[in-house]
Amino acid sequence: MLDAHQLNVFLTAARTLNFTAAARQLHMTQPSVSQHIQALEQHFGMELFIRSGRHLRLTDAGEALLPMAQEMVSISQSIDNKMESLKGDVYGRLTVGCSTTVGKYVLPFLLARFMQQYPKVEASCFVTPRKIAVQMLTDGDVHVALASKQELNNNLEFSKFITDKVSLIVPMDHPWAERDYVEPRELLKANFIWREEGSGTRYVAEEKLREHGMAFEQFKTILTLGNSEAIALAVQEGIGVGFVSQMIISRLVEGKVKPVKVRGMEIEQEIFIGRDANRMGTTAQMAFWKFVTDPGNLVLKRLMGSVYHDEEDFVFATPQMNGKS
Repeated sequence: MLDAHQLNVFLTAARTLNFTAAARQLHMTQPSVSQHIQALEQHFGMELFIRSGRHLRLTDAGEALLPMAQEMVSISQSIDNKMESLKGDVYGRLTVGCSTTVGKYVLPFLLARFMQQYPKVEASCFVTPRKIAVQMLTDGDVHVALASKQELNNNLEFSKFITDKVSLIVPMDHPWAERDYVEPRELLKANFIWREEGSGTRYVAEEKLREHGMAFEQFKTILTLGNSEAIALAVQEGIGVGFVSQMIISRLVEGKVKPVKVRGMEIEQEIFIGRDANRMGTTAQMAFWKFVTDPGNLVLKRLMGSVYHDEEDFVFATPQMNGKS
């Protein structure tokens, strides 16, 4: 394989037509310059210089090599300069997989702030159900993904990201809208709009209802929808009641639906952020992980502060590692 350093020695010798002068310019010994030229000639199987006593001149092969050697040495120097400029810098690709709600209302803003701080990073975000996002992380298709408790994978490293409050919402003209709270058993009388089976919001709601002795099958389900925004809008239209993230309420239907407390039922959904530590190959991936798991991340606190007016509604979690250590 060609050596850019050897080609640079050749260029200097071709410019000076004197191995001794070339050695002085390159801060090398004359025998070392001669060895490099001989190595090149052996590599090509032809002479590059005509040697006549102390005088040199290029052969036809040497003349042909000259412009190509100049191009390769120039490229080599550009590579060295570029890599040197990246020392201590944050750069590279970052791909994130996330669920619909957090993907729309949290991560894009975090990514924007992160990329303002590190403009050499190229990032993309895949909004997908969390189960799929975790599978993409396992397969190496994304660098970071969000998951809820039931989706944690022992082959990956997870850190608690946020704790999201899930609230029951009813139409503004619903009888419950005027009450401070309802009893758990009263929920069995309502027309419910649910997320699809396997969604994080439905999972935590079902879990809390089971604690109160109520199975999902006991509820009157009039509609099942594939995203929480659709549920919120359906409730706004008076179709039924449903459980949705506080993020959806604050960003989409605040003042258009009524959150109702259920006695003894505080529903929270823990969201984790995960990575495959064995695949964190770029400075961008490592810097973003540090950025989002920093308990003092003011960007996230300010962002969530615009969603949660009551600090009790939202918890920014101190990182706790699950899975791989």
